[in-house]
Amino acid sequence: MSTLDIPATAPTRIRDLTDEAFEAAYGCGRFTASVIVNRLKYAVGHMSTAFLREAFSPIIRDWYDFACTVSGPPEQDYRMAVVGNSLTPFLGTMPDAVRNTVEEFGPDNLAPGDVLICNDPYRGGTHVNDVLFTRPVFVDGRIVSFVSMRAHQLDMGGTVPGGFSATKANVYENGLVIPPVLLWAKDEPVRSTFSLIFDNTRWGAILLPDFKSVHQQLRLGERLVRENIERYGPEAHLGALAYACDTSAELTREAIGRIPDGDYTGSARIDADGLDDTVDYTVHVTLRKRGHDIEADLSGTSAQARTCINCGISDAKTALGVALTMLLDPAIPFTSGTWRHLDLVAPPGTLLTALPPDGAPMMFWEASGALIAAIFDALNPVLGENAVGGDYGSTNTHNANGVRRDGTSWTSATQCGGEHGPWGATKAGDGDSYTVLYNLNNLDPATETIEHDSPVVVLRKEHAIDTGGPGTHRGGAANVKDTLWLTDADHHLSPFRTREPSGVGAGGGRSGPTGAMWIFPPREGTNGPTSLVATTPGVCVDSIPVAGVLDPDTKALDPVHGTYHYFAREKTWRTRAGAVLRCLTNGGGGWGAPFARDPEKVLADVRDEYVSIEGAARDYGVVVTGDPHFAPEGLRIDDDATKALRARR
Repeated sequence: MSTLDIPATAPTRIRDLTDEAFEAAYGCGRFTASVIVNRLKYAVGHMSTAFLREAFSPIIRDWYDFACTVSGPPEQDYRMAVVGNSLTPFLGTMPDAVRNTVEEFGPDNLAPGDVLICNDPYRGGTHVNDVLFTRPVFVDGRIVSFVSMRAHQLDMGGTVPGGFSATKANVYENGLVIPPVLLWAKDEPVRSTFSLIFDNTRWGAILLPDFKSVHQQLRLGERLVRENIERYGPEAHLGALAYACDTSAELTREAIGRIPDGDYTGSARIDADGLDDTVDYTVHVTLRKRGHDIEADLSGTSAQARTCINCGISDAKTALGVALTMLLDPAIPFTSGTWRHLDLVAPPGTLLTALPPDGAPMMFWEASGALIAAIFDALNPVLGENAVGGDYGSTNTHNANGVRRDGTSWTSATQCGGEHGPWGATKAGDGDSYTVLYNLNNLDPATETIEHDSPVVVLRKEHAIDTGGPGTHRGGAANVKDTLWLTDADHHLSPFRTREPSGVGAGGGRSGPTGAMWIFPPREGTNGPTSLVATTPGVCVDSIPVAGVLDPDTKALDPVHGTYHYFAREKTWRTRAGAVLRCLTNGGGGWGAPFARDPEKVLADVRDEYVSIEGAARDYGVVVTGDPHFAPEGLRIDDDATKALRARR
């Protein structure tokens, strides 16, 4: 018999504890525990704000690609109690990363002022560019907490500048792997560790000031934690950490209890890896829900990919927590308690549980994001009105490098592809049209910053018409981005989900369409386009298709009869100065029956060019008259024609 079949005695809820029982459990009163937890939230928020302000690296400064946490000591199993408002792939993996890093190094070998680092995906999740920095907090010779940061470094060596490419085959091509070692010992820099890193990175001048800032933020976090302990005492501090985790666990348990018992299966697909397009990859999940517990079984997921599109077990665990939190109660605090009532069955050596040395995790969020999509696929049918439409599925990551006319090198990472796009709709309203994937939480680099850092001009960044999945609430519209490259460039392009829609509909809503990528080379004898590249269907004839299901003649999107174009058939896409790269994301999924959408909302969508006049009639049964381009305020709904059209469907 599975342990899930054994009924558990319901525990006493925290809110139902007497004051005496609460203090006995947590070493302080309710009010004090809440104050301590909120002061710790202030601490990680203060660390985050200071680091964001001081960062040199564009991927930190402009993307918010870092996270800050406070965890418990070894006797509390390093449980993560408080997190900053940043990337869930970092936050979800950091409990295991801190534990594994400290345990391997040895907690008894740590001293006040030490900063321990590690970036091994197999020890702590994510990829080699994400370096974990953790600092013990001592009180009277005893470790009472760890303040930690994980921050993406612009380059950690390897065969591809910046790292972002699906074509790397193994850990040796992926980049420098750092085991648990000290970067600072008693607040003095460890020269050998600094030398190891800066002998391998291409961008040491950017990494060095960021490392120094990390050190200062960890010192700040330690000081703020110690101030709490000096004011409230170490036992109250430790009790508050336990309280924060127990609160998340209790709320998650209750949310799980609202799902009907049963076995639910879901899947999602990734187009190909970076070797060739002969293999596609399926993420499969079976959720076995019994009482207040869920067992997530990843059996049936494809074997690990041949190149670095895989993720590790910690990333899969994170995706499980993210998906269930989003679907069941997004207000639940994200702590180690999130997983207390979740079990993960994860066979080794799959796309979600990669093992070294081949197929090292680099584009890890693509595989873990597919797991989130599979969990949505499994649970949406039983969630009723709480179902959520799918997002745009892939960050369509762009990574480029080259040499300026003055001979200096440049790198552009995650700025000029389809990194941002739409979410799906919910019962609350339409999907947002410009954000990041469900398992991310990033900022969007400013156009001025992008153009300052690299020889590129952002020509277009806008939503595409008729690309939001139709529904009572419309899915977010796909984003189209055009960038003009002013020098010769080498591009690594990674759109992973263009074969079938990722923005699936929910509750009767329809899917958003798939996207694509094209390169428009400069015409012979020119230095590039003399005007914006049009968005009309015929414009793609002269393009070089990179990815997507396209008409073989016009090269325009044709998801029904078109031919799939494989994104890595050129391992490096080389362009001459004057080339334009166009990235079109997938559209977000709709929620609810499209013909139930308020006609006034459809009219507003036509005016704002989310929906065309033809799309309004075809997808929503709403007849709109007028000219949205030249007389948008004159648009009107033909009520009689609308009633007749809707009656025929």
